[in-house]
Amino acid sequence: MSTVLRVHAGRPSFGRMLLCLALGVAAGAPQSALANERDQAKRIHDRIAGVPPDTTTLDLMEQDIVDGDPVAAAFRAIEHPDFYNVTLKNFAAPWTNREQDVFVPFNDYAATIIGMVRDDDDFRDILSADVLYVGSGVPAYSTSNNAHYEALEQQGVDLSTNLTRTTQSALTGVPSAATAGVLTTRAASRAFFILGTNRAMFRFTMMNHLCNDMEQVIDTTRAPDRIRQDVSRSPGGDSRIFLNNCIGCHSGMDPMAQAFAYYDYVIDRDNDPTGENGQLVYNGPGAVDPVTGTRVVSKYFNNNTTFEYGYVTLDDEWDNYWRAGPNSLLGWDSSLPGSGAGAKSLGQELAHSDAFAQCQVEKVFRNVCLRAPADDVDRTEIQAIVSSFESDGDLKQVFARSAAYCRGD
Repeated sequence: MSTVLRVHAGRPSFGRMLLCLALGVAAGAPQSALANERDQAKRIHDRIAGVPPDTTTLDLMEQDIVDGDPVAAAFRAIEHPDFYNVTLKNFAAPWTNREQDVFVPFNDYAATIIGMVRDDDDFRDILSADVLYVGSGVPAYSTSNNAHYEALEQQGVDLSTNLTRTTQSALTGVPSAATAGVLTTRAASRAFFILGTNRAMFRFTMMNHLCNDMEQVIDTTRAPDRIRQDVSRSPGGDSRIFLNNCIGCHSGMDPMAQAFAYYDYVIDRDNDPTGENGQLVYNGPGAVDPVTGTRVVSKYFNNNTTFEYGYVTLDDEWDNYWRAGPNSLLGWDSSLPGSGAGAKSLGQELAHSDAFAQCQVEKVFRNVCLRAPADDVDRTEIQAIVSSFESDGDLKQVFARSAAYCRGD
């Protein structure tokens, strides 16, 4: 996988400043101001596309800034193929694996992120839509391997033009009502549905898309009635650990992770323990798991004797207990019911929160500004971008406005 070469154009040297001033005086025009605007244009392009602009593009971007429209200049940079082939690809890659590593093979999760941004889709749909992006001229998409996307990467296919939108339901056999954007891609399934208890899918979705790990959303005031049987109520013989620690995560997580009760990533444990050739399986209507006797996959009954009076998962009905209490500050959408069945409706709940919007904007800001927000001026700008994103879900606009804002850094 290629990496992004980020060029940070700092302040011009003292010698260069003197040269510009001398040239400006000689020409009888304020050339130093124009040079500064040209530097800003180049900086915007470097940070958005990861490569320098050609002269024509740079001229146009410079003029946009002279005309007082640096956002228009940023959108010109977004037109460069490397915004998709490098910047967005590296931006999405860490979300697709438990190690949050950027150096992973290209996959359907990352391809779908790139395609939806390219096509100006509402980015909030990444956690709920029946959508998948595939390429052409390589091995066909497969539900049991990643060869299609690895071939796209190895052949250097231009992702800005050679990704085609289709649906997961058409290619994977998962019913449209059970698809949930990137959450039900093969890459996400392999990373977060493999083995375990499916809580990983919820945890990493919170980390990747709401910028909160479980330690940051601990709330010991929620009712523990939906905590599953595998969680001890007295770890090490001390119930205080459960009441002051375990309950803080599980009381909110378990009722929402129930949305994934019908999903599993099936592997050959003996011959393919890492799941290279595994496959997402969804228990549709009429399916019966031999262990649970219902549509619920057996992993929801793992260690069910740890506390046999704990919650027994019978379906995929979920509830958001965090709509009350301190985690109400995550900003849940009052137009949504806060409960539902299955991954699609849970994805809508998460993606329409204020925390989701804030998370996307702050990630983009760090990506193009090469720093975290530092002061009230930064935070005011971020909130303005968040408000815009919450109205239209336009991630390109987030990149453009962030790069324009930081053009003088």
